[in-house]
Amino acid sequence: MPRLIRGPRRIRPAGNLPKIIDEYVGRVNTGTGSISIACMKAPAGWSEPPQTPEFDEYTLVLKGKLLVEHGEGNVVVGPGQAIITNAGERVRYSVPGPEDAEYVAVCLPAFSPDLANREPGGC
Repeated sequence: MPRLIRGPRRIRPAGNLPKIIDEYVGRVNTGTGSISIACMKAPAGWSEPPQTPEFDEYTLVLKGKLLVEHGEGNVVVGPGQAIITNAGERVRYSVPGPEDAEYVAVCLPAFSPDLANREPGGC
């Protein structure tokens, strides 16, 4: 039977500035371990520590720009564009420039702080 998700649950983010994470499907809001779907709102200048996650992440940018740093260089993802990062890849996400960013992140399996394998310390 279909299951209606009446709304997201707000998750506490990592990073140097406050970011909003509203999880619709995932470990916290629905108890789903196989996938997570969350809407993110990150302010200009936001960044998080590098991570080597144990999940694939599919990110669709709705507004602003997202910078994804990886072992081969950097990719700027703009509105209407998406990026796929693979499990085991070291990546770092940030919002360059003066505009806030809004994006949707889908993780397989579902995101968890333990599976993110964030590096300790700074951003």
